[in-house]
Amino acid sequence: MSGKERERLRVVAVVVEGRLTQREAGRRLRLSERQVGRIVCRYRAEGDGGLVHRARGRPSNRRLAEVTRQRALSEVKRQYRDFGPTLAAEKLRERDGVRVSRETLRQWMMAEGLWQSRRPVRQVHLWRRRRPSFGELVQMDTSEHAWLEGRGEAVLVSMIDDATGRQLKRFFPQDTTAANLEVLGLWLRRYGRPLALYADGDSIFRVNQRQVTEEEARAGRRPETQFGRALRELGIAYIGASSPQAKGRVERSFQTDQDRLVKELRLRGISTIEEGNVYLDGEYVAMLNRRFTVAAASGVDAHRSLAGCDLGAVLSVQTRRTVANDYTVRHGGRRYQVERRSITGGLRGGRVVVEERLDGSVRLRFRDRYLHFQEVEPAAARPGAWSELVVAGASAPPPVAAAPATRPPAADHPWRKPFKRTLLSCGKPDISTLR
Repeated sequence: MSGKERERLRVVAVVVEGRLTQREAGRRLRLSERQVGRIVCRYRAEGDGGLVHRARGRPSNRRLAEVTRQRALSEVKRQYRDFGPTLAAEKLRERDGVRVSRETLRQWMMAEGLWQSRRPVRQVHLWRRRRPSFGELVQMDTSEHAWLEGRGEAVLVSMIDDATGRQLKRFFPQDTTAANLEVLGLWLRRYGRPLALYADGDSIFRVNQRQVTEEEARAGRRPETQFGRALRELGIAYIGASSPQAKGRVERSFQTDQDRLVKELRLRGISTIEEGNVYLDGEYVAMLNRRFTVAAASGVDAHRSLAGCDLGAVLSVQTRRTVANDYTVRHGGRRYQVERRSITGGLRGGRVVVEERLDGSVRLRFRDRYLHFQEVEPAAARPGAWSELVVAGASAPPPVAAAPATRPPAADHPWRKPFKRTLLSCGKPDISTLR
């Protein structure tokens, strides 16, 4: 008997003994007087067993048909064997037209040995309250996982707002500075500049064990990476996490992605990064933001405007180079010739900034001004001639005529005249003359 039924047994026994009226028993059991009367009659006729619910041990009248159960389990075994009950129930409804609740499916899968209850993970870190405003803190990280399950190689770069859980994701071939700058640019163009960014201590975000250069010492700055420089120019504070649990929000989002996203890519036959990004932008990220985004405690958006920010320049890889005497700049195995109209005082021998932008273009900046330039390359070396600079893409120079064959000098040539020679005697010296 259940606890509820044992409580009824105690009250009904008192009623049968005549020490309690049926009305008072109904008030205690929260039943009508007529229902108490029926229970008392069953107790007198059947004893304690008369109080056990009549549906105990019988199948529910609202249970799903056996054909539905068989079809659901068949599809789970065929397509969704490694799916959890929640995701499997969603896919059965969306793709196969089988409507079953996740709890019912969980019971079916456990009975068939397709699912095992997971133990809750013990929490060893203190809980941290969400930031109150959207854009006050954004977490960023990269997950190197078998996202395409051998159909290709990709890493997933993700950003998630701490206050609302709003996400932005992108696939890349590798975890590079350019990849992280591109995702940051997508967030900036969509929402604006957040107050702070929370990431790990990877070398993309901060410099580890490096000496301060003279230029950094004069500017009073600590060593910084290209990503760190971009954050400084944008006015975004960088907060370094000392452990994965410290940025648990983005880490937990990767757990969801490694379960859901991998299976979604498999079901759609996606095998390239380009197709994966189309799916992320078109469906997956929108689904995450629609289902898992929460309202911020404060209605104030902490993002700031991008007015006055040249994102193309800020989100680039910048390197300083010295201008040669012929007003050329060497960088990355290439040579760039500054055009005459951009030559100004202090340029020769000065330092310029080479910007390698995310769109593949290159810019040269001297102080606060961009220079006009052309890419050049050394011409083919010729015997006895200096190498020339030729504008890249120009037609090849005309061939140089071969030098005439040399002839021996004539007999009366000055080179053949005898030279005056001074002969020194090498005989034994007279020692007497040296005294």
